[in-house]
Amino acid sequence: MVAPSKKSVNGKRNDSSKVFKPSKKPFKKSKDDAAARSEAMALQLEEVPDFPRGGGTSLSKKEREKIYEEVDAEFDADERVSKRNKGGKPKKRTPTDVDELGSLFDGAFSGKRPRYANKITIKNISPGMKLLGVVTEVNEKDIVISLPGGLRGLVRAREALDFTDFGTEDDENELLRDIFSVGQLVPCIVLQVDDDKKEAGKRKVWLSLRLSLLHKGFSLDSFQPGMVVSANVKSVEDHGCILHFGLPSITGFIKISNDGNQELKTGQLIQGVVTNIDRERKIVRLSSDPDSVGKCVTKDLNGMSFDLLIPGMMVNARVQSVLENGILLGFLMYFTGTVDLFHLQNPLSNKSWKDEYSQAKMVNARILFIDPSTRAVGLTLNPHLVGNKAPPLHVSSGGIFDEAKVVRVDKSGLLLELPSKPVSTPAYVSTYDVAEDEVKKLEKKFKEGNRIRVRILGLKQMDGLAIGTLKESAFEGPVFTHSDVKPGMVMKAKVISVDTFGAIVQFPGGLKAMCPLRHMSEFEVMKPRKKFKVGAELLFRVLGCKSKRITVTYKKTLVKSKLPILSSYADATEGLVTHGWITKIEKHGCFVRFYNGVQGLVPRFELGLEPGSDPNSVFHVGEVVKCRVTSAVHGTRRINLSFMIKPTSVSEDDSIKLGSIVSGVIDSITPQAVIVRVKSKGFLKGTVSAEHLADHHEQAKLMISLLKPGYELDKLLVIDIEGNNLALSSKYSLLKLAEELPSDFSQLQPNSVVHGYVCNLIENGCFVRFLGRLTGFAPRSKAIDEPRADLSESFFVGQSVRANIVDVNQEKSRVTLSLKQSSCASVDASFVQEYFLVDEKISGLQSSDITESESSWVEKFSLGSLIKGTIQKQNDLGLVVNFDNIDNVLGFIPQNHSGGATLEHGSIVHAVVLDISRAERLVDLSMRPELIDNSTKEVSNTQSKKKRKRGISKELEVHQRVSAVVEIVKEHYLVLSIPEHGYTIGYASVSDYNTQKLPVKQFSTGQSVVASVEALQNPLTSGRLLLLLDSVSGISETSRSKRAKKKSSCEVGSVVHAEITEIRPFELRVNFGQSFRGRIHITEVNDSSTSEEPFAKFRVGQSMSARVVAKPCHTDIKKSQLWELSVKPATLRDSSQLNDIQVSEQLEFVAGERVSGYVYKVDKEWVWLAISRNVTARIFILDTACEARELGEFERRFPIGKAVSGYVLTYNKEKKTLRLVQRPLLDIPKSIANGGGSQTDKLDSGIPGDDATLFIHEGDILGGRISRILPGVGGLRVQIGPYVFGRVHFTEINDSWVSNPLDGFQEGQFVKCKVLEISNSSGKGILQIELSLRTSLDGMSSDHLSEASSTNVNVCKRFERIEDLSPDMGIQGYVKNTMSKGCFIMLSRTLDAKVLLSNLCDTFVKDPEKEFPVGKLVTGRVLNVEPFSKRVEITLKTVNAGGQPKSVSYDLKKFQVGDVVSGRIKRVEPYGLFIEIDQTAMVGLCHKSQLSDDRIEDVQASYKAGESVTAKILKLDEEKRRISLGMKSSCFMDGDDVEAQPPSEENANEAIMECDSVNGSKSGGTAAVGDFGFLETSGERHSGTSLVLAQVESRASISPLEVDLDDIEESDVDKNHNQEKLQGADKDEKSKRRDKQKDKEEREKRIQAAEVRLLENHAPESADEFEKMVRSSPNSSFVWIKYMAFMLSLADIEKARSIAERALRTINIREEEEKLNIWVAYFNLENEHGSPPEEAVKKVFERARQYCDAKKIYLALLGVYERTEQYKLADKLLDEMVKKFKQSCKVWLKKVQSYLKQNEEGVQSVVNRALLCLPRRKHIKFISQTAILEFKCGVADRGRSLFEGVLREYPKRTDLWSVYLDQEIRLGEVDVIRSLFERAISLSLPPKKMKFLFKKYLTYEKAAGDEGKVEYVKQRAMEYADSTLA
Repeated sequence: MVAPSKKSVNGKRNDSSKVFKPSKKPFKKSKDDAAARSEAMALQLEEVPDFPRGGGTSLSKKEREKIYEEVDAEFDADERVSKRNKGGKPKKRTPTDVDELGSLFDGAFSGKRPRYANKITIKNISPGMKLLGVVTEVNEKDIVISLPGGLRGLVRAREALDFTDFGTEDDENELLRDIFSVGQLVPCIVLQVDDDKKEAGKRKVWLSLRLSLLHKGFSLDSFQPGMVVSANVKSVEDHGCILHFGLPSITGFIKISNDGNQELKTGQLIQGVVTNIDRERKIVRLSSDPDSVGKCVTKDLNGMSFDLLIPGMMVNARVQSVLENGILLGFLMYFTGTVDLFHLQNPLSNKSWKDEYSQAKMVNARILFIDPSTRAVGLTLNPHLVGNKAPPLHVSSGGIFDEAKVVRVDKSGLLLELPSKPVSTPAYVSTYDVAEDEVKKLEKKFKEGNRIRVRILGLKQMDGLAIGTLKESAFEGPVFTHSDVKPGMVMKAKVISVDTFGAIVQFPGGLKAMCPLRHMSEFEVMKPRKKFKVGAELLFRVLGCKSKRITVTYKKTLVKSKLPILSSYADATEGLVTHGWITKIEKHGCFVRFYNGVQGLVPRFELGLEPGSDPNSVFHVGEVVKCRVTSAVHGTRRINLSFMIKPTSVSEDDSIKLGSIVSGVIDSITPQAVIVRVKSKGFLKGTVSAEHLADHHEQAKLMISLLKPGYELDKLLVIDIEGNNLALSSKYSLLKLAEELPSDFSQLQPNSVVHGYVCNLIENGCFVRFLGRLTGFAPRSKAIDEPRADLSESFFVGQSVRANIVDVNQEKSRVTLSLKQSSCASVDASFVQEYFLVDEKISGLQSSDITESESSWVEKFSLGSLIKGTIQKQNDLGLVVNFDNIDNVLGFIPQNHSGGATLEHGSIVHAVVLDISRAERLVDLSMRPELIDNSTKEVSNTQSKKKRKRGISKELEVHQRVSAVVEIVKEHYLVLSIPEHGYTIGYASVSDYNTQKLPVKQFSTGQSVVASVEALQNPLTSGRLLLLLDSVSGISETSRSKRAKKKSSCEVGSVVHAEITEIRPFELRVNFGQSFRGRIHITEVNDSSTSEEPFAKFRVGQSMSARVVAKPCHTDIKKSQLWELSVKPATLRDSSQLNDIQVSEQLEFVAGERVSGYVYKVDKEWVWLAISRNVTARIFILDTACEARELGEFERRFPIGKAVSGYVLTYNKEKKTLRLVQRPLLDIPKSIANGGGSQTDKLDSGIPGDDATLFIHEGDILGGRISRILPGVGGLRVQIGPYVFGRVHFTEINDSWVSNPLDGFQEGQFVKCKVLEISNSSGKGILQIELSLRTSLDGMSSDHLSEASSTNVNVCKRFERIEDLSPDMGIQGYVKNTMSKGCFIMLSRTLDAKVLLSNLCDTFVKDPEKEFPVGKLVTGRVLNVEPFSKRVEITLKTVNAGGQPKSVSYDLKKFQVGDVVSGRIKRVEPYGLFIEIDQTAMVGLCHKSQLSDDRIEDVQASYKAGESVTAKILKLDEEKRRISLGMKSSCFMDGDDVEAQPPSEENANEAIMECDSVNGSKSGGTAAVGDFGFLETSGERHSGTSLVLAQVESRASISPLEVDLDDIEESDVDKNHNQEKLQGADKDEKSKRRDKQKDKEEREKRIQAAEVRLLENHAPESADEFEKMVRSSPNSSFVWIKYMAFMLSLADIEKARSIAERALRTINIREEEEKLNIWVAYFNLENEHGSPPEEAVKKVFERARQYCDAKKIYLALLGVYERTEQYKLADKLLDEMVKKFKQSCKVWLKKVQSYLKQNEEGVQSVVNRALLCLPRRKHIKFISQTAILEFKCGVADRGRSLFEGVLREYPKRTDLWSVYLDQEIRLGEVDVIRSLFERAISLSLPPKKMKFLFKKYLTYEKAAGDEGKVEYVKQRAMEYADSTLA
């Protein structure tokens, strides 16, 4: 038995207790007490938003001890008062206050008993507590457990078990779910509670289920029969399970029941009753019968310690007393515990619940929690928990009950009975959730039995209690719990916090959600706190809710989207159009995410990009996109998307169908296929598998490794169509016979041989596919001649084969094939021909990086020719030969071709070329005499004009059988010579289509073979003679070859009789000769191509004469039957016309030539013409007319078959396509036939860049189409060509000045426009075309508009040149931009004007941007015109202040020298006054020398702005518009003798006068001035320009400012004062020269200061103006920095960087300070706009260190970081600085200052380090400055210590005493100051120093105002004086 502690017996609490005793007096409420209580209540809920998972105490140890003492004292005092009163009413105390603090007491009571039951809250839960909990969630890596009091705890996976050495890594994630289940009661122990510094809602309680912690202190003696214990299943055996108790030497065992209901798993936590204990083997046997476990009660055992109590243990308890919020029970003889109200036997107890628990009543209870630190125990009487089951809850969060019954009314809330099914559920409503306002007395408002409406806030799982609210706001919100949140909901939310990762927002119902940084805006947010303001209510859209975490978006497109949302993969249906946002961009496409985590992929070909475009340059991560679902596989959660909303169907393009030949550009390449962008109407994608790149397998592999994106594949066969995806093939065997390939069963004929490809291989046979899905099957017996061969070793998937159709069964859709070589051998040389063609293509790909001269080496060799070479090397295999003038090409002569000659290194030989290997750059040669002799004869015959080749061609014919000799054996072919025909060289394949993988027959050099000639030398055979070996074909000359020979006797040029068999829209089909078929193209009927309906005179069956003009196309078998015929009269008359036909077929066209054709196709953009039988043309819609009405009827104007003429613009020779326009061309090259078409008429690029000038010129009238209406006053963007666009300026839209010229225009509308100007944009090669829609221009007027335009000539006028303007001219324009200082007006497309704020209106303008919005039409008058700077200033006022017209107020002629005028001082400067003359807007200057007859030291002190003065005109300068005034008395005394200003002073102040004229124009409305202040009128334009140029040149020599810009004003005053002093003294000649030089410098500085003021008061408003400024002051950093700031205001960051670079290059190297200013500005620029800023600043910093003083640069960068509050970077830089500049006092002081500003500790360590590093001579300075810093921003005591220390060492340093005294005086502690003064004046110092100290002391006491102290100081001074004199 454990005796209770003494402290407990005495009624005093243990000092180590972590909770506090409840007091009778409640704690004082703070102003946020209600909010704190509401938060505390929310913390107890389990399923409320952002519910915390535990937390630590918020009080420190000292605070808790203090509270304990106060509470105990109050408790004792209260007891004494209650005894005295004897029945008097006790002082009221709020129970909730005590409950909130928590009251966990000792287990044994021998003194005072508690008044309140123990409760667990977030404040008193602590590590080491043992609690009973229920599992609510089982996740992959943690378990969520509901604890008493509504808290929740987390159990990490590693804390769930003591052992984890079972299971595999694969099922590790499922481990927790297997051994724990939701609703399971588990004992747990608190490991850790998050720091109380966190917010209460974010603190977590970390628990452990490890039995080694729960059973700590257990031994074998602790186990008693009948005890209920917890154990983990360690292993499952045949008859039972071995258990683990967490104790090292004790194991358990439990038998498996025979009924099979109980299935235990390894690691599972179970409860069992101890049935037997084997103490020798230390084995405890358990029984897991649920009834026994639930009913077993722990026996009262003597000596049971507190440590052996386990949560969940059931005990017999006796009621000891009834508490205010529960009962006190005694159990197990010595222990006590409390039960709170919510754990009574009846959860729905009413007010009379105390009557049910009489003293000494026996009850069964279960331990709920144990606190070892306070020995407090909590029990529960809940029937469900006593029965070892979790209390059921039949309600859910968010539920609403209209008929909830009030059961009990407490001071802290209401207990309700919810009518849930199957049984009622208790609910509790806190006082703070009863109403919106605080309810003080609940008893008056609510009575027991009342029915009220309540909504469930959350659940307390362990208490079996629901938490509700009665607030009306809880019923209003659309969402109240996480289950109410649905993806796609649009809701208002309030921003409660903003951080770098995003913003936290709160819905009206209280739920919180996160808006990630990327979803705060459509674009990237650099400063989120500026985007979202805390407290703002905004509209958001829910993206998803996962694990009670809600994510929302503020992207406007998503929030306002009306499209259906995609929130699950099941919702993804084909064709669905929705909004999403890009999450990742890859080369192969973009990943797009939707709601609830659904995402899909947009393949590259569905992005809608132009070929070669980079997706990263078009899209950005986070961008909202509209996309369409193309396919979805719900099982694999894959969605394919497209950015092309309208799918491009293949059926839209008639030219693309199964079996058609197309071309395309490679888009991307994968290891298995090539993705091709097919050239067609729509955006189609095609796939060429690797096997379909060539017929030869090795070549196909090599091709895919060499191909690159962007390469064009000119001939591709469509072998299958899958939606928008085309399956393509580049196999020569399929392309050659494209129209013969079958695509349907009806096209298959038995016993015919067709080409196909292997699509699949199985053990029993081979599948061969043709076009589409037409597939045949070759059984194993018919696939190969050798029956035992393996099919996988004989064929490969994708192999080109020739298939013999054995049987066609249409009923079963089965086709039986044979692939045996004996029945499918080739009958021509196409197999080897394809090999050589592909080899050429491969060599071209390999040599793409080689120059043209190097790649043309093949042309220097011709097969069979004789060539000279030099022996380089000789070995057993043969000879290696070099060639002159040909690098990197070798020749090889095999040993058997050396001709028996013995040759040495360097010998020159002549050999015959047998073969050329392009890829290997190798030439095979032969020196055999018979071959050389034959080659020599051929050369001689050529010289004698007896061409050998023609003889050979006549001797050798196609299909002729010859005997040949093998010369060279290659891997895939043989090089043969034909002795019978002059040893002609031929080539034959050693294998065939079907035998590529089979072993080939071995050949040897010199072997004789028989072959047939299949192709003579021509470009398609690479100049080779192709043969077919009999061993490959197995057949001799067939009947088919005989027929082919017979057919080939028809010759071009012969006249034949033809019969019409069919009339088609564009050709006549005819038969002629012996079964010959031909066609007559529509252009071959008449000599003139412009006749309408040329086929009208023909009919079917009609006979006629026609001339054969061309052979059939050899690339197409079907078309090979169609000969080209002509019935043109000119062609029939003379066969010489055939030469002209051949020329036209070579596309010899002339640009600008007029051609005619017939319309054969019209789409929305183009009309297509047939020019001849092989040439087509196209005309763009906008090139067909210029009138909008005609363009709108485009398709109706061009019916099919109509004859149309046009002018050749460009052409594509390869595609035989012309581009026409229907108006004559001017000034273009006459011939464009030399390949230019390949550059200028690509169907995908149109007329790019400068080629637009081929047919567009200034003054042309064109048809256009509005492509975009630009915002604001941007005007219109008009399309005038396929890829050519122009801009219509805002003033060129309408003739008359209307308020909104864009009315009536819409995108897609056709317009008639005129080209005004064509210019090159900034030299970048981009044309800018300016257009006009004004009908008053030449050529633009229509009949119905001509009269109207003639009446509005004046209104329609636009001022294109500044010379057309003059002052006082009335004008109109549109507001272009409005600022606080005025606005800019567009007068025309080339002229803008400025209106100052004072000239906007006759009345005061409060908000210029509101009253003068962009685009507003205004009317005004010209004030000033500056042709040189191209500046125009106008006024919108009607009259000036005096009521006179503006022109009158500017008239200088009304003034004369000597006139006396009155005015007001406009501005006061050190050098004089600027006076505004009354009744005018003119401003004159009165120099300070003319102010008074006496000297005036300070002008600014004598005169103030606004004073009225009278002055006399001394000088008038009408040219410069200047007035010089005088105010001297002598001026008014003698009116005839006008004293003018001295010339030197006048010249010195010209710039100052100019400066003020600018300021005068701003406020007074005077005429506008130029950049340097010169007024230019229309009559004096030339002289003004020359003056400006002269002034610019003079200013270019001005040196930069040598003073700080902030001190300009002061320096001017001081130096003028000094100058006047010097002038008053007598000087010698040398001194006078020095003063003269000084005067000159002063004047320059004043000019520069004036420029600065000019820049400040009249800032330039364009880049041109800034350029003038920097040219005038190239060394002024102030001007450069202003220029940079101007560019940043336009958001042109790159331009600002370039200006900084220019400034660094321009400023003189001697001007270090000026350059340093630029570097600092550069730092600020990159720090604000760099990407990323830290790296950008670092790069600039490294550069600056190379050019400037390193220390200054470091300090400058440090200043930047400190100003922008980047303290981490500043600290990092300071650490680097103190290492680099150890001996710099300034750097160490910066370090100290940084520590003090950030309130960091360790300042003393920094001071000590500094004193070690600094030289001794700097110690005093450092210590004194550090002390000053301590006084200013640190601790004053530390500063005093530093001063005292240094004064002890240097007591006679009065400067230190002075600084020390100044700091103390600043603090203001009078006693300290006076004691310090007393110490100072007590020193023994020289009289001069003592005088200084006494004087300082006296000054202080006078300031303090203490007369007595003043006298005291004087007395002390006199005493010191007397003692010194004595």
